[in-house]
Amino acid sequence: MRSRVLMAALLLATIAPRAWADVPPPPLQVDDITIPAPGVSDKPISVHVLLPRGYADARARYPVLYFNDGQDREAVGVANTLAGLMAMHAIVPIITVAIDMPPDRMGAYGATDRAAGQALVAHTKYGDVGTKAQVYSEWVVHTLVPAIDARYRTRAGARDRAILGWSLGALNAFSVGWQYPEVFGTVGAFSPSFWLSGAPQGADAPAVEHGRLVHRLVDRSPRIARGAMFFAAGTEEETSDRDHDGVIDVIDDARDLLQGWRDFDGRPRKGLRQFGYAPDLRANAHPSHARAAFFPLAGGHHRQDSWARMLPVFLRWAYAPSVGRGVQHQRTRHVHP
Repeated sequence: MRSRVLMAALLLATIAPRAWADVPPPPLQVDDITIPAPGVSDKPISVHVLLPRGYADARARYPVLYFNDGQDREAVGVANTLAGLMAMHAIVPIITVAIDMPPDRMGAYGATDRAAGQALVAHTKYGDVGTKAQVYSEWVVHTLVPAIDARYRTRAGARDRAILGWSLGALNAFSVGWQYPEVFGTVGAFSPSFWLSGAPQGADAPAVEHGRLVHRLVDRSPRIARGAMFFAAGTEEETSDRDHDGVIDVIDDARDLLQGWRDFDGRPRKGLRQFGYAPDLRANAHPSHARAAFFPLAGGHHRQDSWARMLPVFLRWAYAPSVGRGVQHQRTRHVHP
């Protein structure tokens, strides 16, 4: 039996990333709860807690993964992917907390300036983004996380707590992880909306790049220890290419955030590399030891089926037994760059 499990795990390590909807793993227990969120929603926000198999029969404590846009969990294949990977022992058992989007998704899923205690609002052709981001981020950190830790057998420390999102939810997940490293030691961001800028509508490309909210946030951040970061984007997500370098913006924006970038006046701006990270810019289906990784999904689009293909890659990067929690502890160890 053990040899069959080992062979399954080895096979998993060699195949292309995909959703695990066609694998019939043991189902996960799901608790549906609601948490009041004053200032974010008039009604309590629905939260879905996915518990690993055997949770009720053991006294073990588990790492916890939170993610935005929990209403997408079935379309992204979250439960089946988790159950399949855990059944194959490709990842360690974890508790997963799916947070349904607030009524004002665009308002809540933005970036914040924690030091200033305010949201970083982007004025876009779709409307303002991030007007409630500070309130939402504080709710996640100071209300939701303590509630989950009190109710479930979690490993209640930053090194065992992760936050994930896609699209605007990825922007928010990165902002929360970056701003609250004492709470979240790992961040996952799929198709992140790092294009959001403080530049006025109609501004030229250099002004847009200069004003990118999370890039400016990172550039002016203090040099404190932060956790592990995983970005993913599809190669077919868009056609926009502000700087006409042949690389679409969603990939350019992620790479700039990882490596650092030069402003329109030639001034160097800090990215994760300047904070002591050594980014793996071409992570693949095999777990990477890198504390910061970028996974380009060939042919991937800005939609749920592509995020489903990114998910097992992120999970194995974060939680694979061979490079997961033990290495994750090293990734997030409090060593200043």
